[in-house]
Amino acid sequence: MLGLIITVIATIFKIMVPMIIGDIIDIIKEYVDGTVSDINIVKHELLINILIILGTALMAGLFTFLMRQTFIVVSRNIEFDLKNEIFQQYQRLSLSFYKQNRTGDLMNRISEDVGKVRMYVGPALMYSVTNLTLLIVALSYMFYKAPTLTLYAIAPLPLLSIAIYKLSAAIHKRSTVVQEYLSKLTSFTQESFSGISVIKAYGIENRINTKFNELAEGSKDKNIELVRVQALFFPLMILLIGLSNILVIYIGGKQYISGEIEHLGTIVEFLIYINMLTWPVAVVGWVTSMVQQAEASQKRINEFLHEEPEIKNYVTEDTPITGAIEFNNLTFTYPDTHITALKNLSLSINPGETLAIIGNTGSGKSTILELIGRLYDVENGQLKINNKNIQDLNLKNLRENIGYVPQDAFLFSDSILNNIKFGKEDASEEEVMDAAKKASVHENIIGFKKGYETILGERGITLSGGQKQRVSIARAIIKNPQILLFDDCLSAVDTETEEEILQNMNAISKDKTIIIVSHRISSAKNADKIMVLNEGEIIQQGSHYELVSAEGYYKELYAKQLLEKEN
Repeated sequence: MLGLIITVIATIFKIMVPMIIGDIIDIIKEYVDGTVSDINIVKHELLINILIILGTALMAGLFTFLMRQTFIVVSRNIEFDLKNEIFQQYQRLSLSFYKQNRTGDLMNRISEDVGKVRMYVGPALMYSVTNLTLLIVALSYMFYKAPTLTLYAIAPLPLLSIAIYKLSAAIHKRSTVVQEYLSKLTSFTQESFSGISVIKAYGIENRINTKFNELAEGSKDKNIELVRVQALFFPLMILLIGLSNILVIYIGGKQYISGEIEHLGTIVEFLIYINMLTWPVAVVGWVTSMVQQAEASQKRINEFLHEEPEIKNYVTEDTPITGAIEFNNLTFTYPDTHITALKNLSLSINPGETLAIIGNTGSGKSTILELIGRLYDVENGQLKINNKNIQDLNLKNLRENIGYVPQDAFLFSDSILNNIKFGKEDASEEEVMDAAKKASVHENIIGFKKGYETILGERGITLSGGQKQRVSIARAIIKNPQILLFDDCLSAVDTETEEEILQNMNAISKDKTIIIVSHRISSAKNADKIMVLNEGEIIQQGSHYELVSAEGYYKELYAKQLLEKEN
């Protein structure tokens, strides 16, 4: 509203300038005709009018500056709010959403698409208000001065309206395609940079470059198709404005000669007004293009803003988490792939117990951990924690009481200190070091030049695989949660370090429930319970002694790994 008021004031000052120029032309005409003979009076009036033009131009410039400050600042604030709203929505959405959508596309919607919307709520809206005000005020004055001449001057404008109507649909359609191609290109680029080590290791840089070139070529072609439609606007504007100027000179000249128009300055005013209206008319195409692109972008944004998360928090009250976990005839099928990972699983874990899960790849081990963290919801069967259905627990409180170390250790591009403190933001330096020692990574960290302040590369590329896993373990330990979930997180460490970490785990596991997923018997043998999974079903369970004493998968795996160790 403030921008609207400022815009009207700025426009009024702009409109005044042609009026004063018209008066100057009439003063000169009167002197030439001999109506006014005193040259000093003419000079005085010319000087006064020139000073008025300067003052009016300065005021128009000032209010135009304030107008841009108002509209553009508001558009930046809207951009800020929209980006935050989208990011918060991304945080709310479930894990399956990220498995179905590419990172590059998500990034494109929060950057490029939001940028298109900002151009609408900022420049497009500003120019629309400015030009509409200018058209209304200027045309009102022109009708007041010479109605017939005004009608001739604006006669070409309906043709422009028809052209805009025809072209806007094409712009909207092509803008949508352009954004889709940009998302594909962004996704491919992001994946290429993330997987650059694999690309170099396989020596396929040329193949990747060719693929990138194909996507870039497609994006370029779609942009050119859009630009070709947009390019029709401006030549059309120039043609129509030129036609208006011809009509003003011809019709205005005839009316002045016939006495229908009293002052020659009126024709000059009209010529200035018509050229002043060139930008409002010409910018219609540009604004229309911005509106169409913003509409296409907002539609893409809304697709995700209106997406409902599959995992919802139904409870607001916190429930103390003791670590008691129970599966009752649970069958789980992934919603995105429709692969059944668990079949009629029944399992009970008491608070403070350590459970080890052994099994082949794809047997459902990681799925159990994902369900405990409620990254997916159970549909068939029951999963209880503290003798309560997991959906009847406060989701935030549940996850705060879980320390999770994923199979693919993910570290952020930050210092080692902050990566460990990610598990507990207000942790002291002593707590960080203590967690690192328990994860057997402290000695490695202090060996770096900057120690805990060492900045890691993307996804922790600065560290080795084993070091990344141990930093992830430290991050989980520092939370001091009731439930610790380790998803094959010792696969990249040597057996000696593994044994040290497991001993530390035994020391801190007295009152905690720990679940260890592993392919190694060495990681599982000291657990209170060991469960062997095969194709989502429990085929063996018991203690290490019980399982090695019975025929089956566990005994065979133990003998195999024992032989490998001896060799």
